[in-house]
Amino acid sequence: MIPFTRLFATAVATALTLATGAAWAGATLDRIHETKVIKVATAANWPPQSFLGPDNKLQGFDIDVANEIGKRLGSKTEFVTPEYGIITAGRWSKRWDLSVGSMTPTTERARVLDFPAIYYYTPYVFAVHKDAAGTKPEDLNGKTIGVEAGTTSEDYINRRLKIDAADVPAFTYDVTPGQVQTYGDSMGPLDDLRMGNGVRLNATLSALPTIVAAVKNGYPIVRVEGKPAYYEPLAIAVDKGDEAFDSALTKIVADMKADGTLKQLSEKWYGADLTQVQ
Repeated sequence: MIPFTRLFATAVATALTLATGAAWAGATLDRIHETKVIKVATAANWPPQSFLGPDNKLQGFDIDVANEIGKRLGSKTEFVTPEYGIITAGRWSKRWDLSVGSMTPTTERARVLDFPAIYYYTPYVFAVHKDAAGTKPEDLNGKTIGVEAGTTSEDYINRRLKIDAADVPAFTYDVTPGQVQTYGDSMGPLDDLRMGNGVRLNATLSALPTIVAAVKNGYPIVRVEGKPAYYEPLAIAVDKGDEAFDSALTKIVADMKADGTLKQLSEKWYGADLTQVQ
């Protein structure tokens, strides 16, 4: 027979375990509310989503979105800029609470991350040096095209793109490159393309906002004529396992869409409402 004291101790331990599990469901929110700080992972060199301004502080669309989320949680937003692969790998161990970094919510990533809300859609387009203005997609067949490694643009140009999120418009593969050159960030292809038509690249495939920002910053490039190659849904991401935090973020983003805040921020940084597929 098991002594009563041992039974009592076992019952208490079980109750504590259950209570701890219940508390962990909202652990992230509890920590944010207690510290009044939310730590957000993002990129440091991806204009106009996120980049260092003249004051050496991060600015951009993703930064404004993250700050607004923090504000609605009653917290100050602090940013960290780890390598993108570290963010998408999940298991953050509380190093940060949230990623606002224009992440595509794929099934593979969903094994280790949750995606509480899609907050906008980015059209991806081809761009060429201004000396090749008037280029059409079919003119790029057999050419050297630069893309950022590990992104949907690399998957698309290699004809293996799979965006398994809801409500994504269908797309077709209209360009067969002769060579694909990959880069460590989104600005690498643009920096090579600005050197001249065909010097290192004939074209790049990138997010339209990145192309627009580069043109505004004096890059001698132009968008290739025609419709976008594809639309990419972008989501906020969190580590798996905190349903309370997920629910809070889902509601905040829904409220930001409903009251026009997201549209306003999109028009501020992109000159267009990218919160909906046009």
